Amino acid sequence: MSNNSYNRTYILGLSFISALGGYLFGFDFAVISGALPFLRDQFGLDAWWEGLVAASLAVGAALGCLIAGSLSDRYGRRKGLLLSAAVFGLSSLAMAIAPGRDFFIGARCMAGIGVGMASMLSPMYIAEVSPAPLRGRMVAINQLTVVTGILITNLVNYGLRNNGAEAWRWMFGLGAIPSALFFAGALWLPESPRWLVKAGNIAGAAQVLGKIGGDGFAAESLASIQRSLGGGGRLNYSAVFQRAVLPAVLIGIGLAVFQQLCGINVVFNYTTIIFSSIGIPRDGQLLQTVFIGGVNLVFTLLAMALVDRLGRKPLMLLGAGGLCILYIIVVRMLGSSSSSVSFFLLTAIGTYALSLAPVTWVLISEIFPNKVRGAATAVAVLSLWLAYFVLIFTFPMLYEKLKDSTFYIYAVVCGLGFLFILLGVKETKGKTLEELEEVMARHH
Repeated sequence: MSNNSYNRTYILGLSFISALGGYLFGFDFAVISGALPFLRDQFGLDAWWEGLVAASLAVGAALGCLIAGSLSDRYGRRKGLLLSAAVFGLSSLAMAIAPGRDFFIGARCMAGIGVGMASMLSPMYIAEVSPAPLRGRMVAINQLTVVTGILITNLVNYGLRNNGAEAWRWMFGLGAIPSALFFAGALWLPESPRWLVKAGNIAGAAQVLGKIGGDGFAAESLASIQRSLGGGGRLNYSAVFQRAVLPAVLIGIGLAVFQQLCGINVVFNYTTIIFSSIGIPRDGQLLQTVFIGGVNLVFTLLAMALVDRLGRKPLMLLGAGGLCILYIIVVRMLGSSSSSVSFFLLTAIGTYALSLAPVTWVLISEIFPNKVRGAATAVAVLSLWLAYFVLIFTFPMLYEKLKDSTFYIYAVVCGLGFLFILLGVKETKGKTLEELEEVMARHH
């Protein structure tokens, strides 16, 4: 099938609308960084509560993955995306009106359910509607919308910084606007052709595939999807741990956990703590979050250009090795209160945005067999959110005790991650999801 016969505009439209879930993920992920200084004053937070307020998103996100896994397998990917948009909207308003700390934590957990659902369903939906030669770039659009969400949220937070002690309520409440846009867009999306085949709606699947790449592409894709499903059936978590698919699942879990425990997300969530430790005032701290968002966006665009050209594995190795070295430099810079620490932290953000951030999602959306993709993706993304909780909850307490040396822990994790990718991960670029299934089966 030649690249030219694909309906690129249609594929791009489907990918962008589905990826608006990523924008909301970026919003909820970044909004806490600008709001924390206000929440600290409003609710009198110590290191333990600060960690819990920031990490409570992950508790909901883990639950959201499980909900999304079973819902999307039973009712379809599209309905799951619509539900996640509704949850995002309601939770944004709930956080904005929070009368106290515990209510706020509950509302942030609810926001996490929307984040967890979208973090699993958006890349999976895009992978299932994208032809193999375009899939890496299309799935990376999800990461592009995540980082766009982070940058715009950081800019809004910076703009609201002098609006008094209640500025944080506006920071959270504004999330209702992109939630409404995502919901409206998801109403237009067709169902995933792979889900339609699984549900027995061959004609519906053929229609969607025909729109994506014409009749020849539709016939070819239908045949390979039906072969790989081998009967399909409902979401089955026990199938994920069968010997034939377990190696792929363990690699997916390993990549997901590493993407979080590599430590970069503490820089996103706790920019204000890290920069206040070297004497930068609140205005300067919030300005740093804007720089971080900008670098993140530029390097994500670069990753999208490279992921289908260079391949997944070289980018992942670059990320793991690069971060290991950069963290060691950051410890030295923080120790001497050097202003250059900002440059090296921004370089670390750029390295992550070029590699581990988008490519992990691409790999998780690709490496699982069709018949267990929903359940296996849920397990991998659930592992990612649990690792995120551990990272974000422990950082304020670790930083209180170890100060700058905390980053040595993340440097060791990155060294181990480099070895894991080198020895465990196979290249996936340019192959259909069905071909990858055969490659993974042969390899293991």
